Amino acid sequence: MCGLAGIWSLAASGDAAALAARCASMTAALQHRGPDDGAVWTDPSAGLVLGHRRLAILDLSPAGAQPMVSRDGRFVLVFNGEIYNFSSLRAELETLGVVFRGHADTEVLLEACGLWGLGTTLERLNGMFAFALWDRLERRLHLARDRMGEKPLYYGWSGSRLLFASELKALHAAGDFQPTVDRDALTLYLRHGYVPEPHSIYQGIRKLPPGTSLTLTDPTPGVLPAPRPYWTLSSTILDAHQQGFAGDAAAGVDALESTLKQAVELRMVADVPLGAFLSGGIDSSLIVALMQAASRRPVKTFTIGFDVPDYDEAPHARAVARHLGTEHTELYVRPEDALSVIPRLPTMYDEPFADCSQIPTFLVSALARQQVTVAMSGDAGDELFAGYSRYAVANGLWQRQRRWPLALRRATAAGLRAVSPATWDRVFNLLHPLLPRAARQPMPGDKLHKLSRLLAEDDPLAMYFKLISLWQTPAEAVPGAQEPASALALAAAAPAGLNTIERMMYVDSLHYLPGDILAKVDRASMACSLEARVPFLDPAVVALAWRLPFDWKLRGGVGKWVLRELLARYVPRPLFERPKRGFAVPIDQWLRGPLRDWAEHLLAERRLAEAGFFAPAMVRAVWRAHLAGGQNLQYMLWHVLMFEAWRERWHP
Repeated sequence: MCGLAGIWSLAASGDAAALAARCASMTAALQHRGPDDGAVWTDPSAGLVLGHRRLAILDLSPAGAQPMVSRDGRFVLVFNGEIYNFSSLRAELETLGVVFRGHADTEVLLEACGLWGLGTTLERLNGMFAFALWDRLERRLHLARDRMGEKPLYYGWSGSRLLFASELKALHAAGDFQPTVDRDALTLYLRHGYVPEPHSIYQGIRKLPPGTSLTLTDPTPGVLPAPRPYWTLSSTILDAHQQGFAGDAAAGVDALESTLKQAVELRMVADVPLGAFLSGGIDSSLIVALMQAASRRPVKTFTIGFDVPDYDEAPHARAVARHLGTEHTELYVRPEDALSVIPRLPTMYDEPFADCSQIPTFLVSALARQQVTVAMSGDAGDELFAGYSRYAVANGLWQRQRRWPLALRRATAAGLRAVSPATWDRVFNLLHPLLPRAARQPMPGDKLHKLSRLLAEDDPLAMYFKLISLWQTPAEAVPGAQEPASALALAAAAPAGLNTIERMMYVDSLHYLPGDILAKVDRASMACSLEARVPFLDPAVVALAWRLPFDWKLRGGVGKWVLRELLARYVPRPLFERPKRGFAVPIDQWLRGPLRDWAEHLLAERRLAEAGFFAPAMVRAVWRAHLAGGQNLQYMLWHVLMFEAWRERWHP
């Protein structure tokens, strides 16, 4: 795992030394991504410079260093990630006459691009990656990103310079970088807690979308060509449905075991110590079980615990680790340990990011880095196998409410909103002894107001969009902004033949997974110089997941049926059959306690008004309601707080 950066300067008079120095400053900002080595390479006649920071994983010798020049001298590559099928690609290239100097996957990628061309090479890669490839002969720059978006790549113009890098902090380090916050993108951030691709928080700066490449020849300042897809999830789904799965459920479990086992074993190839995150949940437990089955020695596993019982999964992880025989390390985190991470978040996530599980993700990454350089993650199991409880909740709600006339639903919604959440709470409190157990919910008023928003919708995906949105009307909270099409646009383009929940899974795979989950893990792990690998995102696993019948994923309102059946071959069911719990910290309590002064500073009405990004009255109303205790508005507030903390760090 590494960090890359580059500049293509179109200025008439280019100073190669000055250009190299600027790029060196960019890579210095990425040292956490690659603490082992760093270098820059320049093409003075073109005004182009490439920079790299290396975290050595494969071929620790200088033969694996970057920027790397091809044997014929035509191509130069800076690459962030891992190519898991590099051994088979290398063997094929050797039969075609390619002679390799070292054993790194970087060299395989470079020589494959030179021999087969970029397009064919991208189609054949099994890996996580972002890279820049410079063609010295054609004076052509190629940027590319992996299929599902595991590795990041930002790019855009700053005057007459095209800048690109793994993280935004490197663009800041390029000098004379004075970006403007994109207020429209800010509305997307406020709704979701992250800025989805292809947007970034800055005008004119883009994230390269997953599964695409971008080629620039004779570029014009300020103009960016559209990225071209070399792979799409839509095509994968259509192919999977056309192919189908011929066997019974037992054969499906067998096929998943074989495919996922191969994905795990490919990702266990490393010349450095390797381990795994273990929460005790289905996904991470299955990855660890397959790792342990393939290993001759106990796998190193890591988890963190909290003294707050509702947030503590360490006992479950400990039980799974004991059964599998892993070398398990756990750390119970004190509130002050978690709180101490918060001041680091705006630098770690140099684009506003508000998934509060970023805190425990960093803590477990830091714990793992004390012993290993690579850690396996169980991410993406939910998106591929219908694991989120919100899928069944949203679908069940839609199936019930669609039987009512829309006019009646909207009238009911208006009636529910006419009564304040606090008043509803008092009503439910009075009726508590008479209510069935299922109706005895915490903060019922807040839930009824959320329900009212869903009742008014006449499309299941629009309803789901509201369900997963934290700020329901972000354009009202960001004066002068207009929210771009995002998740709903993806839903509209979903492949034909998907049921409602499959459409939700499709949208989450293209939006929530790269924008939130993968970005969170990449930044948190890389801040610790730790490489995280995701076996569920192996192309063969993704394709198989969409080939398997839907009812092997969701049964009886419970997701991941086929994963549960497979895990039961390795771990007793009582150790993992329990309600899903998020990887979270008690932000709601902290905002009313130890974080209150910090939050009050960032949410001060005068401060918000002077900055002009948010409508102060709306934000203050949310803050007061949360402090009053009648509603848990931690997520809405965390979105604003993380933006304001980011702004204080990068635009004081």
